[in-house]
Amino acid sequence: MSTKKDPSIWQGFKAFLMRGNVVDLAVAVVVGAAFTNIVNAVVKGVINPVVGAIGTQNLDHYSSCLSASCKGDEGIQIMWGSVLGATLQFLITAAVVYFLMVLPMAKFLARQEARKKAKEGAEEDAQKVVEVTELQVLKEIRDELVSQRGGSEYERR
Repeated sequence: MSTKKDPSIWQGFKAFLMRGNVVDLAVAVVVGAAFTNIVNAVVKGVINPVVGAIGTQNLDHYSSCLSASCKGDEGIQIMWGSVLGATLQFLITAAVVYFLMVLPMAKFLARQEARKKAKEGAEEDAQKVVEVTELQVLKEIRDELVSQRGGSEYERR
């Protein structure tokens, strides 16, 4: 019989929690929740009043009746205003997220990448200059040795 013990449930749970992905995911959820508050504040405080100045802020009361009469709870009502309002809320929120977070972050990351490539290019150029300089120095040493010997086999070839 083997004397190995299977890891306990608590050890497995501890290993699961200590993975980097779980911690990163938890941080992302917390930051996402905080960011949601910012986006909602911008949409409710800035965007919705601008949209409300053009039309109405609440579309929930717009509907169409499919039956002969829609009084109270009677009849079949299509609440298209709610769907339109939710769609507009989604589009406005997506636009705020894109223009205030995604686009600036993409530009920032592109600038960082360009700086990194420029730095790597400068290092490669410096390395080439060093290699060329070393080659030139070695040629000068060779030529000096040849001239000191009074014309060696290099000149004869």
